[in-house]
Amino acid sequence: MDVCHVILGRPWQFDVGAIYDGRANTYSLDWKGRKLRLLSQTVSPTARPNDAKAAMHIVTGGALLSTWRETSILFALYVKELALPKCDSKPAGEVTQLLSQFQDVLPVAMPNQLPPLRTLQHQIDLVPGATVPNLPHYRMSPKEHQVLQQLVDELLANKLIQPSLSPCAVPALLVPKKDGSWRMCIDSRAINKITVKFRFPVPRVEELLERLAGATIFSKLDLRSGYHLIRIRPGDEWKTAFKTREGLYEWKVMPFGLCNAPSTFMRLMNEVLKPFLNKFCVAYFDDILIYSSSMEDHLSHLTSVLTALRQNELYLNPSKCEFAATNVYFLGFVISAKGVQVDQRKIEAITGWPNPRSFFDVRSFHGLANFYRRFIRNFSTIMAPITNCLKFKQFQWGQEQQASFESIKKALSSAPVLALPDFNKPFHVDTDASAIGIGAVLSQENKPVEFFSEKLCPSRQKWSVYEQELYAVVRALKQWEPYLLHQDFILCSDHRSLQFINNQKHINRMHARWILFLQRFSFVLQHKSGSQNKVADALSRRHALLTQLQTEITGLECLKELYATDQDFRQIWVQCLNQETDKEIPTQEASKEFSIRHGFLFRWNQLCIPDSSWRPQLIKEVHCGGLAAHVGRSNTLAQLQSRFFWPHLRRDVMRFVERCPVCQSYKSGGGHNGLYLPLPVPDTIWEDLSLDFVLGLPRTKRGHDSIMVVVDRFSKMAHFVPCRKTFDALNIARIFFAEIVRLHGVPRSLTSDRDVKFISHFWKELWKRLHTSIQLSSAYHPQTDGQTEVVNRTLGNMLRCIVQEHPKLWDEILGQAEFAYNSMTNRSSGRSPFSIVYTKQPNHTIDVTVLPKCSSKPASSFANQFSSMLQEVRAKLLESNNKYKQKADEHRREQLYKPGDLVMVRLRRERVAPGTYSKLSPRKTGPFPILKQINPNAYVVDLPTHFNTSTTFNVADLSPYHPPDDARTNISSSESDSPVDGGE
Repeated sequence: MDVCHVILGRPWQFDVGAIYDGRANTYSLDWKGRKLRLLSQTVSPTARPNDAKAAMHIVTGGALLSTWRETSILFALYVKELALPKCDSKPAGEVTQLLSQFQDVLPVAMPNQLPPLRTLQHQIDLVPGATVPNLPHYRMSPKEHQVLQQLVDELLANKLIQPSLSPCAVPALLVPKKDGSWRMCIDSRAINKITVKFRFPVPRVEELLERLAGATIFSKLDLRSGYHLIRIRPGDEWKTAFKTREGLYEWKVMPFGLCNAPSTFMRLMNEVLKPFLNKFCVAYFDDILIYSSSMEDHLSHLTSVLTALRQNELYLNPSKCEFAATNVYFLGFVISAKGVQVDQRKIEAITGWPNPRSFFDVRSFHGLANFYRRFIRNFSTIMAPITNCLKFKQFQWGQEQQASFESIKKALSSAPVLALPDFNKPFHVDTDASAIGIGAVLSQENKPVEFFSEKLCPSRQKWSVYEQELYAVVRALKQWEPYLLHQDFILCSDHRSLQFINNQKHINRMHARWILFLQRFSFVLQHKSGSQNKVADALSRRHALLTQLQTEITGLECLKELYATDQDFRQIWVQCLNQETDKEIPTQEASKEFSIRHGFLFRWNQLCIPDSSWRPQLIKEVHCGGLAAHVGRSNTLAQLQSRFFWPHLRRDVMRFVERCPVCQSYKSGGGHNGLYLPLPVPDTIWEDLSLDFVLGLPRTKRGHDSIMVVVDRFSKMAHFVPCRKTFDALNIARIFFAEIVRLHGVPRSLTSDRDVKFISHFWKELWKRLHTSIQLSSAYHPQTDGQTEVVNRTLGNMLRCIVQEHPKLWDEILGQAEFAYNSMTNRSSGRSPFSIVYTKQPNHTIDVTVLPKCSSKPASSFANQFSSMLQEVRAKLLESNNKYKQKADEHRREQLYKPGDLVMVRLRRERVAPGTYSKLSPRKTGPFPILKQINPNAYVVDLPTHFNTSTTFNVADLSPYHPPDDARTNISSSESDSPVDGGE
C-alpha cells in the first residue's frame, strides 16, 4: 500500500473495504491477496526526540562546490568511479603523430555554435488530427530548480535551444549521471504518442562481432554529444518545446527522448561511414570500432575514418577513445585477437551481488546474467530454479535457488574466451538434452564460438529422451542457421539412435517436420565416441566433404579381339598396326585420325566400338542406366560422341530413344504435330459463331463470377455477357437467346471447346429442334477455337486496366470493355467489328463534342457498298488465314494416320478423374489403334471404356508407337466399345 492511499482519507477505505475497530483504533483490509492490519502509532514514554543533526550528507559535486559561501566547517569524502582500464595507456608514436593532425576532431570542449544544416535532419511528423499536448512543469526542490536553470542557461549560451511560443509543451526533469552530475531530460512521452514512427535497422551485436575475425589491432571511437550534432528540420522546432518554472524553450538540435531519434542518429552514422562499414569499421550508435590485421593498414583505416568525421563536423570524446590497442572494451565485451570475452567490471558486479530478497532483485540479477548467457554452457538449465522462483505468488528463496545463484556466479567468473567465427573453416556443433533443458555449443578448431541453451516447458519435459535429443539438434541448427546453412559441418550428439534418423520407417508429424528442416543442412552426424567415424575426421581435417567414385569396367577387354574381324574398323586396324611396326610406311589420310593405345583403337580421344552387343548396351547405359534419367536424343548423342565412336552412331541413338517404352509413356511431346487447320471463312455476319467462357473471376455484388464470350467469326464482333459458373445448360441457353438471338437471330453453326455445359444432352437436343448443327472442336484442345481464346486474353487485359483496385466491380464496366473491343480494328479483317456490322463507326465522345456534323451519302448506293464491303472482308479473312497458316506451319510438321495405325495417346489433366492426376504419372498411354480420321487434325481412337473420356483426339495428343523390336504388334481391345463416328 502506498502512503497516498492513507492520506487521501475515505476514498481509500471505500476502495479496499476497510473495517475500523474503534476500541483498538485499527484498520483491517485485504490488499493484493494479503490481510493487513493498520495499527496506531505508539510513543514510548522513555523515548526522546532526536535533536541530533545528521553526521553525513551525500551530495553531488556541483552542490559541494556551491557550499564555499557557507561559514561552517565541513569535511568532504570524494568518491569517484574507477575509469575504464585500457590496454595501452600510451598509443604508438605513429598513432600519436596521426592524432596530432586531427586535433580539431578531438577537442577538449565542444564548439560554441550550432552544427551544420546537413541533408539529414530530424523530422517530427505528427499524426493528422491529433491533439497537441500542453503539460505543466514538474515540481522540484529549490536546489533542483537551480541546477535545471543552470543547464538551460548553458544550452542557451551554446545556441542549442531558444525561447519558444509553441502551443506544445512537455515538462523537463533531472536525471543523475554516474559521476554525480545531473543530466537534463525531456519527458517526451506525450509527443511520442502522436508522432508518426519511422523505422531504420539497428545492427545486431552478434553481426557486428562476426566482422572482426582475423583482426589484431583495434581502435574504439566515441562521439561527443552525438544527438546534439543533428539539427531539427526547420519548421519542426516548436514540436520539441519543453517547460521549466522559468519559461518555455524549444530545441534547435535533436534532444534525448524523442521516439525517432535513435533511427535518425543511426542513419547519420551509416551515411558518414558508408564507404568503410563492414570492411574495416563497424558502428553501433555513437560507438565506432576500427579493426585491422596490421599496424600499417590500421593507420590507413584510422586516417580514413577521422577524415570522414572531420568533413561532416563530428567530434570525438578523447577520454573515452582507445587507439591502436590489442584489446578494447566494446558494447559490454572485451574484443581482442583471441576472440570475445566478458567485461570484468560486469562480472565483479555479478559475483558481488547480494542474495535477492524480492522479485525485483531476482529480475535484476537475471537480466544482467542473461546478457552473458552465450558464454555459459547450459545457462537455462542452471538458471531454471531461479526462473521458477519468479512464478511463485510469494517470494521464496530456498537451497535450490541459492545453489543456482552460486553456480551462475562461478560460471561467469570462469567464462571462456569465445572465438570469432571464421566462415572459411568448418563448424562443429555439440548438442545435449536433459529433463530440464537443452544445450548446444558452436565451436571451431576446438574453440567455442557461442553457447546456446533453452529451458524445456512442462509438456516437453515429458517427451522421450530421443525426442528431447532431436529437439536439441533442431533448436541448435535453428539458432545458428546463418552460420551453418550452405556449408558442411559436424553435428555431434551423445544419443546414438540419432544416427539412424533417416532410416525410420514410421515417424509422426512432428518428427517429419523436424527431418524436413534438417534436410536443408549438409552435415555429418557423429556420436560422442567418434573414434570410428572416419568421415567426420576427414571433414575436420580437409574442411570439406569430398566424395570420390571410382568405377572400373573389365568387360571392354574383349573389344581388342573384335577389331581384326569387324567390318567397320578392320582396314583401319590393319593400317594402324602396320604403322606401328614399320615407321617408314606413309600414313594415309583416313588413318591419321586413328591410333592404337593400350590395345584399343581410338579416333582422336574417342574409343572405337566394333559392331557387337556393346553398342546398344552403351546407348542403354547412357540413356537409361543407373546414373541416367532418360535424357533426350540430343543429350544422349552428345554424351556418347564425347567418349565413343562407330559409324551410324547418330542413327542408332535415334532409333533406340525413339523405341524406348519409358520415354513413350512418361514424356509428353508431339506438340508440333499436325499442320494449322483454320475453320472455313463464313459468308456473312452473325451466322457462324464461336463461344467460350472466362472463369475464375471475383464474385461481384450481383453474384457474377464468369463471362460468356460470343464472337462472330466474320465481323469479329464480340458480346461479353456476365454469368455464373454454376449455370447449367438451360440457364446458358436462356442467356444466349436473350442476348444474342434477340439481336442477331439464330446462327447456322456454333464452335465451342466442348465445355461441360455444351456436352449435356439437353443443350444438343435444344439446338436440334432449331435445326442448328453444333460444330464441336477436338476434345480438350482449343486450337480450332483459337479466335475466342485470343478475345479472352484481350478481354482480361482490358478488365485489369479498367477495374484496377476494384476487381469486384468488373460486371459494371463490362459494357465499356465490349464497346472498346468492337471499336478496335481487327488485324484479320482490317476493319472494326462496328463498321462491318453497322456500316459505320459508332460515335465517340470526340465525335459529339469536337467534330462537326457532316451529311450522309445518298441511300441509293448503300446496298452496293454493303455488298462490296462483305466481299472485301471475306477476301481479307481468306488472305489472313492463309498467312497465319503459312506462319504457323513453319514450326509444325504434318502427321497423318490411317485407320489401324498404333498410337500413344497423351491424356491431359482435364481427361482424368479429379485427384488422380500426378506430375510423375505417365504422360502417354497405349498403344491404341486409330479407328477413323475426322480431318487431318482430329482422329477417333479405340480407347477402352474405363478411361471415361472422349475418344476424339487432336493430332498434337497423338504420337506414333514404336515397338522395342521389329516384331509385328497387333492389339485388339475387347473392352473398347467406342463409336466409329467419334464423339463422347
